[in-house]
Amino acid sequence: MHTINHTAPVTTGHHHHGEAQRYARAVEVSKRVRFDIDRDVIRGRQFDFDKKFLPDGLSRVNELPFLLPAERRLLSQVQGRSYANIFGLVERFISAQMLDVSRDHQFGDQTALEALVRFTDEEIKHQEMFRRLERMAAAGMPEGYVFVPDPNGVAQAVLSASRWAVLGLICHIEIFVLQHYHSSIDPDDNLSELWKDVFLHHAREESQHAILDELEWRREDERLSAEERDSAVNDLIGLVGAVDGILQAQAKADADYFVTSVNRRLSDDETARIHATVLRAYRWQYIVSGVQGERFQSVLGALITDAQFARIGAALTPIVEDVTRVTH
Repeated sequence: MHTINHTAPVTTGHHHHGEAQRYARAVEVSKRVRFDIDRDVIRGRQFDFDKKFLPDGLSRVNELPFLLPAERRLLSQVQGRSYANIFGLVERFISAQMLDVSRDHQFGDQTALEALVRFTDEEIKHQEMFRRLERMAAAGMPEGYVFVPDPNGVAQAVLSASRWAVLGLICHIEIFVLQHYHSSIDPDDNLSELWKDVFLHHAREESQHAILDELEWRREDERLSAEERDSAVNDLIGLVGAVDGILQAQAKADADYFVTSVNRRLSDDETARIHATVLRAYRWQYIVSGVQGERFQSVLGALITDAQFARIGAALTPIVEDVTRVTH
Protein backbone atom coordinates (compact mmCIF):
# COMPACT_ATOMS: atom_id res chain seq x y z
CA MET A 1 0.00 0.00 0.00
CA HIS A 2 2.92 2.31 0.49
CA THR A 3 3.05 4.26 -2.73
CA ILE A 4 5.37 6.96 -1.41
CA ASN A 5 8.84 6.45 0.01
CA HIS A 6 8.86 7.13 3.75
CA THR A 7 12.39 8.49 3.67
CA ALA A 8 11.88 10.90 0.77
CA PRO A 9 12.95 14.45 1.72
CA VAL A 10 9.95 16.72 2.01
CA THR A 11 11.54 20.09 2.61
CA THR A 12 13.24 20.71 -0.73
CA GLY A 13 12.55 23.92 -2.59
CA HIS A 14 10.96 21.88 -5.35
CA HIS A 15 8.50 20.40 -2.88
CA HIS A 16 7.45 23.84 -1.67
CA HIS A 17 7.13 25.16 -5.19
CA GLY A 18 4.84 22.27 -6.07
CA GLU A 19 2.86 22.85 -2.88
CA ALA A 20 2.47 26.57 -3.61
CA GLN A 21 1.14 25.71 -7.06
CA ARG A 22 -1.44 23.36 -5.55
CA TYR A 23 -2.72 26.08 -3.20
CA ALA A 24 -2.89 28.53 -6.12
CA ARG A 25 -4.74 25.99 -8.24
CA ALA A 26 -7.25 25.38 -5.41
CA VAL A 27 -7.98 29.13 -5.27
CA GLU A 28 -8.39 29.34 -9.04
CA VAL A 29 -10.79 26.37 -9.22
CA SER A 30 -12.67 27.59 -6.13
CA LYS A 31 -13.41 30.87 -7.92
CA ARG A 32 -14.54 29.06 -11.05
CA VAL A 33 -16.91 26.51 -9.49
CA ARG A 34 -18.30 28.74 -6.72
CA PHE A 35 -22.08 28.43 -6.44
CA ASP A 36 -24.90 30.38 -4.84
CA ILE A 37 -27.47 28.19 -3.04
CA ASP A 38 -30.56 29.87 -4.51
CA ARG A 39 -29.32 31.00 -7.90
CA ASP A 40 -27.41 27.87 -8.89
CA VAL A 41 -28.78 24.97 -6.87
CA ILE A 42 -32.33 25.31 -5.55
CA ARG A 43 -33.53 27.67 -8.30
CA GLY A 44 -37.04 27.88 -6.81
CA ARG A 45 -37.54 24.11 -6.98
CA GLN A 46 -38.81 21.58 -4.46
CA PHE A 47 -37.89 17.91 -4.11
CA ASP A 48 -39.61 15.45 -6.44
CA PHE A 49 -40.88 12.87 -3.96
CA ASP A 50 -41.82 10.54 -6.83
CA LYS A 51 -38.09 9.95 -7.28
CA LYS A 52 -35.31 8.48 -5.17
CA PHE A 53 -32.79 10.65 -3.34
CA LEU A 54 -29.94 8.26 -2.61
CA PRO A 55 -28.87 5.82 -5.36
CA ASP A 56 -29.18 2.07 -4.76
CA GLY A 57 -25.40 1.62 -4.66
CA LEU A 58 -25.32 3.74 -1.49
CA SER A 59 -28.73 2.96 0.08
CA ARG A 60 -28.47 -0.83 -0.47
CA VAL A 61 -32.27 -1.10 -0.86
CA ASN A 62 -31.62 -3.95 -3.30
CA GLU A 63 -30.79 -6.10 -0.28
CA LEU A 64 -34.46 -5.80 0.79
CA PRO A 65 -36.37 -7.54 -2.07
CA PHE A 66 -39.59 -7.76 0.00
CA LEU A 67 -40.05 -3.97 -0.15
CA LEU A 68 -42.54 -2.57 -2.66
CA PRO A 69 -41.26 0.00 -5.21
CA ALA A 70 -42.80 2.94 -3.31
CA GLU A 71 -41.24 1.66 -0.07
CA ARG A 72 -37.80 1.36 -1.66
CA ARG A 73 -38.15 4.92 -2.86
CA LEU A 74 -39.16 6.13 0.61
CA LEU A 75 -36.18 4.34 2.17
CA SER A 76 -33.86 6.07 -0.33
CA GLN A 77 -35.43 9.40 0.70
CA VAL A 78 -35.04 8.68 4.42
CA GLN A 79 -31.39 7.79 3.87
CA GLY A 80 -30.89 10.73 1.52
CA ARG A 81 -32.28 13.08 4.15
CA SER A 82 -29.82 11.74 6.73
CA TYR A 83 -27.02 11.83 4.15
CA ALA A 84 -27.49 15.58 3.78
CA ASN A 85 -27.83 16.04 7.55
CA ILE A 86 -24.66 14.07 8.28
CA PHE A 87 -22.71 16.23 5.84
CA GLY A 88 -24.07 19.30 7.62
CA LEU A 89 -22.87 17.71 10.87
CA VAL A 90 -19.31 16.92 9.72
CA GLU A 91 -18.92 20.31 8.07
CA ARG A 92 -19.38 21.88 11.50
CA PHE A 93 -16.08 20.43 12.71
CA ILE A 94 -14.40 20.64 9.28
CA SER A 95 -14.95 24.41 9.05
CA ALA A 96 -13.77 24.91 12.65
CA GLN A 97 -10.62 22.83 12.06
CA MET A 98 -9.76 24.54 8.77
CA LEU A 99 -10.24 27.99 10.31
CA ASP A 100 -7.73 26.90 12.95
CA VAL A 101 -5.27 25.49 10.37
CA SER A 102 -5.48 28.68 8.28
CA ARG A 103 -3.85 30.59 11.17
CA ASP A 104 -0.59 28.76 10.42
CA HIS A 105 -0.45 30.60 7.09
CA GLN A 106 -1.41 34.07 8.35
CA PHE A 107 2.12 35.44 8.07
CA GLY A 108 3.29 33.01 5.41
CA ASP A 109 1.99 32.04 1.99
CA GLN A 110 -1.01 34.32 1.44
CA THR A 111 -2.30 32.12 -1.40
CA ALA A 112 -2.42 29.17 1.02
CA LEU A 113 -4.25 31.41 3.49
CA GLU A 114 -6.76 32.42 0.82
CA ALA A 115 -7.28 28.78 -0.21
CA LEU A 116 -8.11 27.77 3.37
CA VAL A 117 -10.31 30.79 4.05
CA ARG A 118 -12.29 30.00 0.88
CA PHE A 119 -12.49 26.36 1.99
CA THR A 120 -13.91 27.42 5.39
CA ASP A 121 -16.38 29.81 3.76
CA GLU A 122 -17.59 27.06 1.40
CA GLU A 123 -18.08 24.61 4.27
CA ILE A 124 -20.17 27.17 6.18
CA LYS A 125 -22.27 27.68 3.02
CA HIS A 126 -22.71 23.91 2.65
CA GLN A 127 -24.03 23.71 6.23
CA GLU A 128 -26.66 26.34 5.36
CA MET A 129 -27.56 24.43 2.18
CA PHE A 130 -28.06 21.20 4.12
CA ARG A 131 -30.22 22.98 6.71
CA ARG A 132 -32.37 24.20 3.81
CA LEU A 133 -32.64 20.68 2.43
CA GLU A 134 -33.75 19.35 5.79
CA ARG A 135 -36.61 21.88 5.91
CA MET A 136 -37.62 20.97 2.32
CA ALA A 137 -37.48 17.24 3.05
CA ALA A 138 -39.56 17.71 6.21
CA ALA A 139 -42.27 19.46 4.18
CA GLY A 140 -42.82 16.44 1.93
CA MET A 141 -42.11 13.45 4.15
CA PRO A 142 -44.08 11.74 6.95
CA GLU A 143 -43.85 13.15 10.47
CA GLY A 144 -41.53 11.57 13.00
CA TYR A 145 -38.05 11.83 11.47
CA VAL A 146 -35.31 12.43 14.05
CA PHE A 147 -31.71 13.46 13.46
CA VAL A 148 -30.00 12.07 16.55
CA PRO A 149 -26.51 13.64 16.91
CA ASP A 150 -25.94 17.22 18.06
CA PRO A 151 -23.59 18.91 15.55
CA ASN A 152 -21.89 21.13 18.14
CA GLY A 153 -21.42 18.30 20.64
CA VAL A 154 -19.93 16.09 17.93
CA ALA A 155 -17.67 18.88 16.68
CA GLN A 156 -16.32 19.56 20.16
CA ALA A 157 -15.66 15.84 20.73
CA VAL A 158 -13.90 15.43 17.38
CA LEU A 159 -11.77 18.55 17.80
CA SER A 160 -10.49 17.29 21.17
CA ALA A 161 -8.48 14.65 19.26
CA SER A 162 -5.00 15.38 17.87
CA ARG A 163 -4.91 17.63 14.81
CA TRP A 164 -3.26 14.86 12.76
CA ALA A 165 -6.18 12.52 13.46
CA VAL A 166 -8.81 15.18 12.74
CA LEU A 167 -7.15 16.09 9.43
CA GLY A 168 -7.01 12.39 8.58
CA LEU A 169 -10.73 12.00 9.26
CA ILE A 170 -11.53 15.13 7.23
CA CYS A 171 -9.38 13.96 4.31
CA HIS A 172 -11.19 10.61 4.39
CA ILE A 173 -14.63 12.27 4.37
CA GLU A 174 -13.89 14.60 1.50
CA ILE A 175 -12.37 11.88 -0.64
CA PHE A 176 -15.44 9.65 -0.25
CA VAL A 177 -17.76 12.57 -1.09
CA LEU A 178 -16.15 12.58 -4.54
CA GLN A 179 -16.24 8.79 -4.85
CA HIS A 180 -19.94 8.68 -4.03
CA TYR A 181 -20.80 11.41 -6.49
CA HIS A 182 -18.84 10.05 -9.43
CA SER A 183 -19.53 6.34 -8.92
CA SER A 184 -23.14 6.34 -7.66
CA ILE A 185 -24.99 9.69 -7.72
CA ASP A 186 -24.01 11.11 -11.11
CA PRO A 187 -24.73 7.91 -13.15
CA ASP A 188 -28.22 7.39 -11.64
CA ASP A 189 -30.95 9.00 -13.77
CA ASN A 190 -33.74 8.07 -11.34
CA LEU A 191 -32.88 10.55 -8.60
CA SER A 192 -34.67 13.77 -7.70
CA GLU A 193 -33.06 16.38 -9.95
CA LEU A 194 -32.76 18.87 -7.11
CA TRP A 195 -31.12 16.35 -4.77
CA LYS A 196 -28.72 15.36 -7.55
CA ASP A 197 -27.84 19.00 -8.31
CA VAL A 198 -27.05 19.64 -4.65
CA PHE A 199 -24.42 16.92 -4.68
CA LEU A 200 -23.04 17.97 -8.07
CA HIS A 201 -22.26 21.45 -6.75
CA HIS A 202 -21.14 20.06 -3.40
CA ALA A 203 -18.66 17.69 -5.12
CA ARG A 204 -17.26 20.47 -7.30
CA GLU A 205 -16.25 22.49 -4.25
CA GLU A 206 -15.19 19.44 -2.24
CA SER A 207 -12.72 18.41 -4.95
CA GLN A 208 -10.49 21.37 -3.92
CA HIS A 209 -11.06 20.63 -0.25
CA ALA A 210 -9.73 17.08 -0.64
CA ILE A 211 -6.50 18.44 -2.15
CA LEU A 212 -6.09 20.99 0.64
CA ASP A 213 -6.83 18.34 3.31
CA GLU A 214 -4.04 16.22 1.92
CA LEU A 215 -1.58 19.16 1.89
CA GLU A 216 -2.42 20.16 5.45
CA TRP A 217 -2.39 16.58 6.75
CA ARG A 218 1.11 16.03 5.30
CA ARG A 219 2.26 19.39 6.70
CA GLU A 220 1.00 18.44 10.15
CA ASP A 221 2.62 15.01 9.83
CA GLU A 222 6.05 16.58 9.24
CA ARG A 223 5.90 18.19 12.69
CA LEU A 224 5.31 15.01 14.64
CA SER A 225 7.75 12.71 16.37
CA ALA A 226 7.29 8.96 15.87
CA GLU A 227 5.67 8.71 19.33
CA GLU A 228 3.26 11.58 18.62
CA ARG A 229 2.27 10.01 15.31
CA ASP A 230 1.69 6.64 16.96
CA SER A 231 -0.58 8.30 19.50
CA ALA A 232 -2.36 10.17 16.69
CA VAL A 233 -3.04 6.86 14.90
CA ASN A 234 -4.85 5.74 18.07
CA ASP A 235 -6.83 8.99 17.98
CA LEU A 236 -7.83 8.33 14.37
CA ILE A 237 -9.01 4.83 15.28
CA GLY A 238 -10.99 6.39 18.13
CA LEU A 239 -12.59 8.95 15.79
CA VAL A 240 -13.68 6.24 13.37
CA GLY A 241 -15.20 4.37 16.32
CA ALA A 242 -17.05 7.53 17.36
CA VAL A 243 -18.36 7.97 13.80
CA ASP A 244 -19.59 4.37 13.92
CA GLY A 245 -21.42 5.12 17.17
CA ILE A 246 -23.22 8.03 15.49
CA LEU A 247 -24.10 5.81 12.52
CA GLN A 248 -25.53 3.11 14.77
CA ALA A 249 -27.79 5.63 16.51
CA GLN A 250 -28.93 7.29 13.26
CA ALA A 251 -29.44 3.98 11.46
CA LYS A 252 -31.71 2.79 14.29
CA ALA A 253 -33.68 6.06 14.25
CA ASP A 254 -34.05 5.97 10.44
CA ALA A 255 -35.06 2.30 10.32
CA ASP A 256 -37.65 2.90 13.09
CA TYR A 257 -38.99 5.96 11.23
CA PHE A 258 -39.20 4.06 7.95
CA VAL A 259 -40.98 1.05 9.49
CA THR A 260 -43.59 3.28 11.15
CA SER A 261 -44.05 5.28 7.92
CA VAL A 262 -44.88 2.43 5.53
CA ASN A 263 -48.55 1.63 4.96
CA ARG A 264 -48.46 -2.01 5.99
CA ARG A 265 -47.32 -4.18 8.84
CA LEU A 266 -43.88 -5.67 8.30
CA SER A 267 -42.91 -8.95 9.95
CA ASP A 268 -40.38 -9.03 12.77
CA ASP A 269 -37.88 -10.65 10.41
CA GLU A 270 -38.41 -7.97 7.75
CA THR A 271 -38.04 -5.23 10.36
CA ALA A 272 -34.81 -6.77 11.65
CA ARG A 273 -33.46 -6.98 8.09
CA ILE A 274 -34.31 -3.32 7.45
CA HIS A 275 -32.43 -2.33 10.63
CA ALA A 276 -29.38 -4.41 9.69
CA THR A 277 -29.36 -3.16 6.09
CA VAL A 278 -29.63 0.54 6.99
CA LEU A 279 -26.71 0.19 9.42
CA ARG A 280 -24.66 -1.65 6.78
CA ALA A 281 -25.52 1.05 4.25
CA TYR A 282 -24.38 3.82 6.62
CA ARG A 283 -21.17 2.01 7.51
CA TRP A 284 -20.49 1.59 3.80
CA GLN A 285 -21.29 5.24 3.03
CA TYR A 286 -19.31 6.93 5.80
CA ILE A 287 -16.51 4.53 6.69
CA VAL A 288 -15.76 1.61 4.39
CA SER A 289 -16.17 3.25 0.96
CA GLY A 290 -13.62 5.86 2.03
CA VAL A 291 -11.03 3.71 3.81
CA GLN A 292 -11.00 1.16 1.00
CA GLY A 293 -10.55 3.87 -1.63
CA GLU A 294 -7.16 3.91 -3.35
CA ARG A 295 -6.62 7.64 -2.94
CA PHE A 296 -7.11 7.66 0.83
CA GLN A 297 -5.03 4.51 1.28
CA SER A 298 -2.12 6.01 -0.65
CA VAL A 299 -2.16 9.25 1.39
CA LEU A 300 -2.45 7.40 4.71
CA GLY A 301 0.06 4.74 3.68
CA ALA A 302 2.68 7.40 2.97
CA LEU A 303 2.42 8.75 6.52
CA ILE A 304 2.38 5.65 8.71
CA THR A 305 4.24 2.40 9.23
CA ASP A 306 3.04 -1.03 8.13
CA ALA A 307 2.38 -1.90 11.78
CA GLN A 308 0.18 1.20 12.22
CA PHE A 309 -1.62 0.42 8.98
CA ALA A 310 -2.30 -3.09 10.28
CA ARG A 311 -3.58 -1.66 13.59
CA ILE A 312 -6.07 0.54 11.76
CA GLY A 313 -7.09 -2.42 9.61
CA ALA A 314 -7.68 -4.61 12.65
CA ALA A 315 -9.85 -1.93 14.30
CA LEU A 316 -11.94 -1.65 11.12
CA THR A 317 -12.33 -5.38 10.54
CA PRO A 318 -15.68 -5.85 12.37
CA ILE A 319 -17.21 -2.92 10.46
CA VAL A 320 -15.83 -4.08 7.10
CA GLU A 321 -17.04 -7.64 7.75
CA ASP A 322 -20.54 -6.36 8.59
CA VAL A 323 -20.66 -4.28 5.40
CA THR A 324 -19.44 -7.08 3.13
CA ARG A 325 -21.60 -9.82 4.65
CA VAL A 326 -23.99 -11.14 2.00
CA THR A 327 -27.59 -11.48 3.13
CA HIS A 328 -30.23 -13.72 1.61
